[in-house]
Amino acid sequence: MAHAPAPAAVPERAAPAAPEPSVQVPAEPVELRLLTGPNLYFSRPAVKLTLDAAAALAADTSTVLEWQGRLKMHGVPVGLPGSPARADGVAELAATLVRRAASAIRTRLPAVAHPGDDDTVVVAFPFRNVGTAKAFGAAVAAAFGAISAGVPVRTVLSAIPGAMAGHDPGEEIRPSRPRIPVIAVTGTNGKTTTTRLIAHLVRAGGRTPGWSSTDGIFIDGVEVERGDWSGPGGAARVLADPSVEVAVTETARGGILLRGLGTPVNDVSVVTNISADHLGLLGVHTVQRLAEVKSVIVRVTKPTGWCVLNADDPLVLAMRRFTRARPWFYSPDPTNPKLTEALDAGGRAITIVDDEIVVLARGSDPTRIVPVTQVPLTLAGASRVNVQNVLAAAAAALAIGVKRDQVAAGLRTFAADAEHNAGRLNSYLVGDTVVVLDLAHNEASLESLLEVTGALRAAGGSLAVVTSTAGDRSDEAIHAMGAMAAAAADAMVIAGKAKYLRDREPGAMEELWAGGAAEAGIADVPRAADELSALTLLLDGDLPPGSAVAVCTLEQREQLVAEIVRRGGHEMTPDEIAARVAGRAGMSTAGTH
Repeated sequence: MAHAPAPAAVPERAAPAAPEPSVQVPAEPVELRLLTGPNLYFSRPAVKLTLDAAAALAADTSTVLEWQGRLKMHGVPVGLPGSPARADGVAELAATLVRRAASAIRTRLPAVAHPGDDDTVVVAFPFRNVGTAKAFGAAVAAAFGAISAGVPVRTVLSAIPGAMAGHDPGEEIRPSRPRIPVIAVTGTNGKTTTTRLIAHLVRAGGRTPGWSSTDGIFIDGVEVERGDWSGPGGAARVLADPSVEVAVTETARGGILLRGLGTPVNDVSVVTNISADHLGLLGVHTVQRLAEVKSVIVRVTKPTGWCVLNADDPLVLAMRRFTRARPWFYSPDPTNPKLTEALDAGGRAITIVDDEIVVLARGSDPTRIVPVTQVPLTLAGASRVNVQNVLAAAAAALAIGVKRDQVAAGLRTFAADAEHNAGRLNSYLVGDTVVVLDLAHNEASLESLLEVTGALRAAGGSLAVVTSTAGDRSDEAIHAMGAMAAAAADAMVIAGKAKYLRDREPGAMEELWAGGAAEAGIADVPRAADELSALTLLLDGDLPPGSAVAVCTLEQREQLVAEIVRRGGHEMTPDEIAARVAGRAGMSTAGTH
């Protein structure tokens, strides 16, 4: 991804110029989006301009060469009409046009561009004033359309000053630097859990945290807003509260792409992992592109701050090259060679040695924090994902000055239950059957849910699963999740959706789940109207004693809990979970003799 140094912004008024005959070719931008914080393109507010490039993509080679010559472009491939090379060339043409248009009104402006979806190109440039940004973006769109329609480049550029004359500069956008430490958390899975745990550790350290996440906004543990606040609006609300001493912001890719970050800098950035999720939406089609989007929080970490990165994820580790902040790598595996790289760079590492969480630093003995068995969020070590989340959260808390013993105390008092981490691997006991409720919205999180639920299955019990997800996952992802669930479980029920269809037809996702199960060799999977009906079907069935049920829950978590309690069930304590996991481990050990 190309980045340029911060230049002069789009000017507040156009330089006087004798107007040329106006270009009478209408060309509205496909989209003109103002990104008011650091974003995929620049570390300052920027305009993301999406342009209709169908004509340019289909133009003959000689025409494109002429455009390039008139715009003084050199060494840029032309490519065949409709080819990837042509798409790249047209994107660079759009970026060059922005720079030349800025020159026409006597300023300098950087621009970056890339091919978009559906015969479009996306070009971005920084801005300061809203009115100027919109006026200049509209002028660029008209100029691009005019050139594509055959209007001479010279005529197009000479029309820019007239198009900008007399516009209202509008509101000035100046992101303010936070008055308190900010910890920004992103990744594909584990963001909410890690955000909640970091805030808990901050409280254990005696400071007042405010945090925003997909579940809401919380000030010192009290919910003040419910809903998805993982975008810049959530960060702004947290930072605006005068009682907050440390801000912890869950940062989703949608907020980055649609509005930019809510803070211009952070003191600590945490990246949990990168895996396939929401691909095909908002112009993100690959995990590599998704990693680029997530890396924005790393790019704005202060040089004196820390980047807490998952040393087991190559896409996360690659973000190290985008920052001047100090590295703090984490991995449960103390032999991971990447941990040594962090130490060699003057950073730190956090890992597990002899079943104890330890911090490593060059020139000093390992600092012991707490045994893993004393951290209830790990479900007695059964949740590998939560072990990693614990390491990330502990590193972030230590990085802002929470003391070692305070971190240890916080880790001992944060459980995988509805009080501390609602909707994430919450375990209940109904008779001798364990029910685990989790959001499990993609392949990686479903794998984690199945792993944990399997570890809670007792000898002689079955592993059952209720599958369901939101409709904004791709067909391929839902199909793959169906195959994964069917291959792992002894029994499976597909739950329907009433909400969160995301423009899908009712029943369409059930067919995808069933298709995945069929691929795994399981035909005629039972279906239920919703999550509650699916769980009821399993609990009323013939599950053997000691069984465990994994439930992908999005719509009916509260109703599911109420049904479990109605049947005499209860939320499992950390000791009950540990005993169940130990029993399973003992069964596995016995099987090796």
